[in-house]
Amino acid sequence: MKLRETYIGKILLTIKSLATGLRVTLREFFTRKITEHYPENRKTLHIAERHRAMLCMPHDEEGNNKCIACGLCSMACPNGTISIVTKSVTDEETGKSKKVLVEYNYDLGACMFCQLCVNACPKGAIEFSNSFENAVFDRSKLIIKLNK
Repeated sequence: MKLRETYIGKILLTIKSLATGLRVTLREFFTRKITEHYPENRKTLHIAERHRAMLCMPHDEEGNNKCIACGLCSMACPNGTISIVTKSVTDEETGKSKKVLVEYNYDLGACMFCQLCVNACPKGAIEFSNSFENAVFDRSKLIIKLNK
């Protein structure tokens, strides 16, 4: 019979594992603590360009965006974080009806940042920005209207 299988052996093995845990705890207890004074003296000054922080819809100088209200971004989104409200408007010159974007809502709190919506957009109307500070106390503030 081996020592580990006996009653005394199990007690010694327990004491050994307890000593290992205490050694790690004491080592961390005596290390110097580093406190980051956020946001005054933060070290996160540079964010990589490929960082996906928040969905945005770029506008030109006149306030127009490239969105054609096709709905491919909301269909590609696995969580359903994008909701689009459209209306049909008849063009006076051609007489054809076309969809016009009324409201583009984005739920930042439910977004997985998978970029499937950006890849699905045929006109490149939406993209991810680097603004990563989105902490709020109320989840309803995370629902953002992107077309202004």
